[in-house]
Amino acid sequence: MTSRKTTAEPVEEGSVDESAPWMRGLHADAGYLLYRLGLRSGQLFNAALQRSGLRLRHYALLRYLATVEGAAQRELSQELGYDPSAIVGLVDDLERLGFVERRPAPDDRRRRIVALAPAGHDFLRDSDEVARGVTDELLAPLGAEEREMLHGLLSRVAHVEGG
Repeated sequence: MTSRKTTAEPVEEGSVDESAPWMRGLHADAGYLLYRLGLRSGQLFNAALQRSGLRLRHYALLRYLATVEGAAQRELSQELGYDPSAIVGLVDDLERLGFVERRPAPDDRRRRIVALAPAGHDFLRDSDEVARGVTDELLAPLGAEEREMLHGLLSRVAHVEGG
């Protein structure tokens, strides 16, 4: 029996012939196009964050914490849609960098919450330009009105109850 090595890593852009006849069916599928867009967006964002040692998942967690006074790891998992075990590692990484702190919860000192530290605020402020650059590169083929329309449509689709 022979085994074939598989990888979860995305294929490098340009290695797939996008004009191949078998691709037409995939390109007619909105779900597939959204998947490809998500891959490309993640690749661009992770490449832009590479110098900091962080990835898109870290950035998303920091962005969420910037909107709340603090959150339990279970809340982070639910709100971000990440596996609870992944949250632990992400918080550990960010705590090591001084971007987040684990603090006693105000209502129950036995429970811990994760809160954004001053260095995390600074990182987010400094990374705003990076995020805008990634978005600009990703949406370069679209005009301002098209970008606004796409954002509205994606927001509607992404925020369907239960999704």
